[in-house]
Amino acid sequence: MKNYTGLLTKKVTNILNKISVNEKAKILSAAGYIAESYFNNGKLFLFGTGHNHCLAEEALHRAGGFANACPILDKKIDFTQGIKKASKFERTTGIATSVLKKYNLQKNDTLIIFSNSGVNKVPIEAAEFAKKIGLKVISVVSIKYSKSINTSPKNKKLYNITDISIDNKNPIGDSLIKIANNINIGSSSTITGSFILNAIFIELANLLKNEKPFPFYLSSNLKGANVHNKKLEKKFSKRNKFLQ
Repeated sequence: MKNYTGLLTKKVTNILNKISVNEKAKILSAAGYIAESYFNNGKLFLFGTGHNHCLAEEALHRAGGFANACPILDKKIDFTQGIKKASKFERTTGIATSVLKKYNLQKNDTLIIFSNSGVNKVPIEAAEFAKKIGLKVISVVSIKYSKSINTSPKNKKLYNITDISIDNKNPIGDSLIKIANNINIGSSSTITGSFILNAIFIELANLLKNEKPFPFYLSSNLKGANVHNKKLEKKFSKRNKFLQ
C-alpha cells in the first residue's frame, strides 16, 4: 500500500525548504518593515479571505505570537455566511474598502495579505487601499499559481502591487497528492502561510529582543504568563478591539 502520508510529508518539507532558502531575504525585509512600524507606534494588521482568513486569525493572542498584531476579521470575508456568499464577496468590488475602513488603518501601520492565487478582487483592493494611505504592504502568494491565471485585460496580480511579495511555493491548484480522477488532495497553502508568518515573527522577535515588555505572548498555562500577557494586552488594546 502506498504511503500517502509519507509522500505528503516529503512534498511539504520540500516546499518549506524552498521557502527557507529562496524567500529568506523577503522574510527578513518583512520583519524589518514591521519593526520599523512598531518603533513608530504603528500596528501590524493581517488580512485574508476564505481559508486565508484563518491565517489572519493565527496571529491573534497565541503562544509565541506578536502582541501588536491585529487580524482583520469580518463575516463578509470568512465562511460564517456560507461558501456561496464568501465566494461572491471575494470577487466583489468595494468589500475590502468597507471592511478595512472599520480598522482605522494609519500610514505608520503594516499590512500582511494572504492570498494563494493573488488574483481575486478583495485582496487586490485591500492592497491598493492600504498603499494609498501609505502603509507598507506584504503579500504571501503562490507566484506560480498567480502567473498561470489570466484574470482580465488589466490582469492585476497581488504580487505586483505589494511592497514585498513572499512566494509560498505552492503548486497550481494548491493541492499536492494525486490519488484518483485527476484531482489532487492535500492543500498546502495554510501550512506554508503559517510557516511564513511564524518565520517573520521569529525574525521580528530578534529585532525587538531588547523591548520591555517583550511584545510576544506566553502560553497562558505557563508560570508568569498571566502577568506578562496582561501587560501586553493593556499596551496594545487601544487599536485592537480583540484585546479589549
